[in-house]
Amino acid sequence: MANTGSAPGMPTPMTGSLLAITSIALALGTFMQVLDSTIANVSIPTIAGNLGVSTSQGTWVITSFAVANGVSVPLTGWLMMRYGVVKTFVGSVAMFTVASFLCGISWDLPSLIIFRVLQGAVSGPMIPGSQALLIMIFPPSKRGTALAIWSMTTLVAPICGPILGGYISDNISWPWIFLINLPVGIVCSVICWRNMRSRETATRQVPIDRTGFFLLLTWVGALQVMLDTGKDADWFNSPAIIVEAIIAVIGFIAWLIWELNEQHPIVDLSLMKSRNFVIATLVSCIGFALFFGANLLQPLWLQTRMGYVATWAGLVAAPSGVVAVFLTPFAARLMNRVDARWTASLSLVAFAASFWLRSLYTTDVSFGALVVPMLVQGVAMSTFFVSMVTLTLNGVPGNQVPQASGLYNFMRITAGSFAASLVSTWWDQSATLHQSRLAEVMGASDPAFTQSLHRLQGAGLSMTQAVGAVTNQVTNQAYLLATDDIFRIAAGLMVFLLPCVWLTKKALAGGGSHAAAD
Repeated sequence: MANTGSAPGMPTPMTGSLLAITSIALALGTFMQVLDSTIANVSIPTIAGNLGVSTSQGTWVITSFAVANGVSVPLTGWLMMRYGVVKTFVGSVAMFTVASFLCGISWDLPSLIIFRVLQGAVSGPMIPGSQALLIMIFPPSKRGTALAIWSMTTLVAPICGPILGGYISDNISWPWIFLINLPVGIVCSVICWRNMRSRETATRQVPIDRTGFFLLLTWVGALQVMLDTGKDADWFNSPAIIVEAIIAVIGFIAWLIWELNEQHPIVDLSLMKSRNFVIATLVSCIGFALFFGANLLQPLWLQTRMGYVATWAGLVAAPSGVVAVFLTPFAARLMNRVDARWTASLSLVAFAASFWLRSLYTTDVSFGALVVPMLVQGVAMSTFFVSMVTLTLNGVPGNQVPQASGLYNFMRITAGSFAASLVSTWWDQSATLHQSRLAEVMGASDPAFTQSLHRLQGAGLSMTQAVGAVTNQVTNQAYLLATDDIFRIAAGLMVFLLPCVWLTKKALAGGGSHAAAD
């Protein structure tokens, strides 16, 4: 049975207003970090234009953060074991706030990239740290509420990022996408330190695994650069991408061998002995990758092919965040009494339904029709993360929760990076295939094609303009079919994950379980 009381050596839970204020501060820290990883995406053209560089060069603003963050997240467990959970989290938030200020006052692209690397490097412990601290300060019977607060901020922030980033870039000035972190970071770090410094976890003088860290830095850095630059470099047709892939694979194998034989590893891989941890983490990673990829694909399609501006494309996704925020508290209470496998299954079914509805889109889809699947997705978001984290941490001893949280979030973030890189590539390739097939049935012998040209010429267009207009419609149709294909595949994969959830042991968010770590 999993522990239902406080784990040995762990601080006693908080109560009352102290618990409420600290929870909000921790949630703000999570929200700020997740928001910052997405808010810059829609602002790249504006940033590049203001700094006098190309858009492709401007994408390094995103790549630099992703690489540094990807390397630092797995180090969370070691940092918390060495310095304590509270110090690590508060220090991370404080340094993230300083780095955000430096990003906001950047004077050229190289300075912005340097400060984004710093921002990504210090932000690694923020998400797993907030998760571990929320679990620590809540009574075990209300662990579902703690996980609900964490999942709410983790899921809603990526939706708010593009909306807020687009609005700031269009109406204020791009430095403010970073400067808005200052008041939030100051409030979060001050409140968390004042309320939790007396609750610091036990620390150990663990030696630094320098070789493990170097190997981790090598393979994660190479992997993140490959994923972020692969599309623009035409993937494996580029020698640079091939070299990065080889470095990533060899570095990973060497790191894995080293960590499994190191007495004090930088990442605790013994957690992989737990069947619950492995299966739940894999399901969570695949599910999150599909969710993240869909969140990138839909606004991309709306902005490039449907004529939506960034703000309106973001507003299409907003209802899912509203529904998730509304339902998550109810889901948290439900999960204290219901097996997390049932709520996880509900979220996967809701995700599958949302993706399937989006696979029915047409080129004349209305705003209302775009919103309906997002409302369904909101239902999935309200239970997905709470359920999967509950299943993942089922049976993990309290003193290993920070390490488990760090490893879980590293794998989830890496899965999101894969999704972000691959979805746009698959989308373009699928659209090219559909366009070729559509072109095969068009031509001078096709009555519909010739009639369309005659109607357009009758409206005053020249032959060249008429052909261009029809070609544009064919291209839009091809990208629509590619979009529908990806959503249909995503729906099928979500259904495929359903039986995998039931390979885990029964778990309740409140701490009840039928199994400890295997």
